[in-house]
This record gives sequence, C-alpha cells and structure tokens, in this order.
Amino acid sequence: MNNVNLKQIAIPLITTAIICFLWFGPIRIPYVVNIIISILIILANYIEYDGKPFSALGFQREKFTTKNIFVFAPLVALVLFVFYVFALLPGITKLTGVPIDFSSFDELKGNLPACLIALLIVWASAGFGEEIIFRGYFMRQFVKFFGESKVSIVLNIVLLACFFGFMHSYQGITGQLVAGIIGALLALIFYLRKYDLWFIIAVHGFFDTIALICVYFGLV
Repeated sequence: MNNVNLKQIAIPLITTAIICFLWFGPIRIPYVVNIIISILIILANYIEYDGKPFSALGFQREKFTTKNIFVFAPLVALVLFVFYVFALLPGITKLTGVPIDFSSFDELKGNLPACLIALLIVWASAGFGEEIIFRGYFMRQFVKFFGESKVSIVLNIVLLACFFGFMHSYQGITGQLVAGIIGALLALIFYLRKYDLWFIIAVHGFFDTIALICVYFGLV
C-alpha cells in the first residue's frame, strides 16, 4: 500500500459508505442518484485534496480539446459499439443462453420526446455520473492505495468491472456480463489515456447516444 495519511483514508471510507447507502439503502432515487453521488465525490475530493477536487478525478484541462472530445471520442465510441453489437453481445448471449433484457427501454422506441429526455439523463447520469464514480473516483482511489503495478491495474480493472456489471442487473445476467466487459474496456482506455476523465466521459456519452438512436429506430 502507498503511503497515505489519515485524512486520505477516512474521507474515501466515509464517502464510499454514503455511496453504498444511496445505491442500496431504503431510499431509492432513480435517474438522479449518480448525479448526487458525483456531487458528493467532488465535495469529498475538495476536502481530501485541499481545494483541488477535479484534477484528482482526472479532469485535465489541457486534454479538453475539440479534436479529443468531438472527433476521437465519438470514433472510439463507434468502434466500441460495433464490437458490442456484432461480437460481444452475440458471444455472451450464446454463452449464457439468455437474451439481454432491454425491456426497460421499450417505451423509447419511436418516441422522440422520451428519447431526448433519456439522452439528457444518460449524459448526466451515465456519461458524467458513472465515469466520475467508477473511473474518476473508485479507480483513482484504488491507484492511490495500491499503486500502478501491472498486477494492481489488472485487479483494479477487473474488480471494478465486476461491480459495474452488477450495477446493470436490470438487464439480466447477459446484460451484467456485457456491461462488465464494456466497463473493463472503458477503464483500460482511461488508464491508457493517462486518466483523462473528459475523454472517457465523452466516449461513454457517445456510446449511449448511439445506443439510444438504435433503440428509437427499433434496431435493438
């Protein structure tokens, strides 16, 4: 374990406990829970890192460029989505023998107003929310405690991918496995991009945007 002080141990533990309560406790606040957690994380990081919460998460101002966000990120998202549709999803479905459960998206088919609202929610809750939580916070905290050795990074990616998949249990076992693998790939990209959170938020957001377009036209 890396050398960390008491504040760097206590604050993440308290923050993680609150996150777990918001996710699994008796009070359920769908759609906005990840946004609330993201704000909590920023506040926790503000305390832990002496007023510099964003850089600790991976928000790198110099990498927030038009080319990165609006060219490279959408291309990576498209490649990831093609892999998801034509290789990952069929492969996992064949392995489990159970089709992925997309029933929660049925009301969006052909419903433009609902899709536009869903698009805003997806970018806020999944694009920003999930990436701040899983990659920006949990992955970076893991690195803080256990370093960046190859073993540590592999464990980091695998463990968080499993949890990321578990959080998509509403899509059934196939959806959990698929989401876990996509989460692992997003984590790998985040690591290879030297923890560029802006980029991975954009990749996730554009990936879900493509998925919503496919849902709207009844392609999935």
